[in-house]
Amino acid sequence: MEPQIPSRAATLSDVAERAGVSLATASKALNGRSDVAAATRSRVLEAAEAVGFTPNAVARGLTAGRTGTVGLLTSDLEGRFMIPILMGAEDAFGAGKIDVFLCDARGDSVREQHHLRALLSRRVDGIIVVGDKTDPRASLGRDLPVPSVYAYAPSNDPRDLSLTPDNVAGGRQAIEHLIACGRTRIAHIGGDPTYAATHDRIVGARQALDAAGLSFVADPMLSEWTEHWGRAASSMLFDRHADIDAIFCGSDQIARGVLDTARDRGQQVPTDVAVMGYDNWTVVAENSRPGLSSVDANLQGLGRAAAQHIFDALDGKGIGSGVHHLPVRDVIRGSTVAFS
Repeated sequence: MEPQIPSRAATLSDVAERAGVSLATASKALNGRSDVAAATRSRVLEAAEAVGFTPNAVARGLTAGRTGTVGLLTSDLEGRFMIPILMGAEDAFGAGKIDVFLCDARGDSVREQHHLRALLSRRVDGIIVVGDKTDPRASLGRDLPVPSVYAYAPSNDPRDLSLTPDNVAGGRQAIEHLIACGRTRIAHIGGDPTYAATHDRIVGARQALDAAGLSFVADPMLSEWTEHWGRAASSMLFDRHADIDAIFCGSDQIARGVLDTARDRGQQVPTDVAVMGYDNWTVVAENSRPGLSSVDANLQGLGRAAAQHIFDALDGKGIGSGVHHLPVRDVIRGSTVAFS
């Protein structure tokens, strides 16, 4: 049966007439109702294809009490941590035929409230709130009429559902890998000391060191998430502790600076000193010399998980509550293991 090209948009009446059924039966068949015979449903679907009928998704959603839309409310759209989270969420929503409204509050609470009101006025079915760091953020409140999930930056209200990477596990896994590589004289260069992630990674690192009967060769050095800081801090470390055999860095930018300093001083990586980064920012990690081993927070997976919780809530399974720490993983490259 060849599809016709109609001179106007096909209607449900056109489908019903072509299939020889009532409007009610055509509607039930197109919406997958179980009280329609299989042969009748097949005939209606063939008729819909023949006349070029496309169901109105918005109207169908309104009938079911939904609009088929979800809001993604972020505080920094340009941030490289938010982008993979948004990509993961959009991938999951796309698979479920959900349209996404993306709003950037730019870290402004007034702008955030404006966007929130706009999303609710559009009758979105749910909201994902994406932060730019893992420090707790203010809750949007408990009176929202739709399910909400906080991604990366957890809500400060334990009754909300928050998903964030497990930075403690990340620090622990990084040190466990370095110890497995035979390293025992390990130092740490971290980022901004006001960030929760900075201290969580140190907590995990010390857990792994304690379990192995080791300790850092020097107090963790904390300042900025920059290559410049990585170069300056590692230069001081090499001056004071010439026998360092590994440096765990709080970010890939810091690690990139450490690699520069090691190369300038004639240190072979990883033969003389192993370097471990954090974030697995591929544009940095894969283009470093050698390639940078790093902890991957699996942010796309975090975004997909947030989307799945919205789906579950819409299906009546509840949204859950509390802060959930999602697994991270080591990505091993040449800065810690000499590949032949």
